[in-house]
Amino acid sequence: MKCSYFSLTLFLFSLFFLSSINGQDLIYNTCKTSSQQDPNVKFQFCTTSLQAAPASHCADLKGLGMMSIRLTRYNLTDTRCYIKRLLKNNTKILDPYVKSCLVDCFELYSDAISDIKDAMKSYNSKQFFDANVRISSVMDATTTCEDGFKQKRGVVSLLTKRNDATFQLSAITLSIMNILQNSLK
Repeated sequence: MKCSYFSLTLFLFSLFFLSSINGQDLIYNTCKTSSQQDPNVKFQFCTTSLQAAPASHCADLKGLGMMSIRLTRYNLTDTRCYIKRLLKNNTKILDPYVKSCLVDCFELYSDAISDIKDAMKSYNSKQFFDANVRISSVMDATTTCEDGFKQKRGVVSLLTKRNDATFQLSAITLSIMNILQNSLK
């Protein structure tokens, strides 16, 4: 009895280990291809982000694409919440121009959340062109937000890291969709 329990445990451990290696390989290969094909995708950011997503190690390429969309959505939601807190808690100390930029960014991120939800629906129904358009508008929103701060000399963006992360997550999503479409041809 102990021998068969040990064999079963060893077998299950082997399956788990091999599936995590396959998942690791898929993430590694996807991020490598993405970073080689798109200068907006940084390999380290890509692998770290996708590996942190729940169940990413047992996902296929389509699943990784959906995970990257979800990561982008979570990032958008979190950044919108962060902007809201900045506006609420620092109204008296914020420079009026910076406050105006934050209000604009809040609106951009609000619209981007709607876009990412639509992108998820399009992606799930394999309407990759529509999903691509929506993800591209998310990228545009982050760029527009960041550019707003740069229009006035000496103003430092409070959202640079967040805008960059959202932009990169969106670029990863677009790259995965591109790889997926090419594999379907």
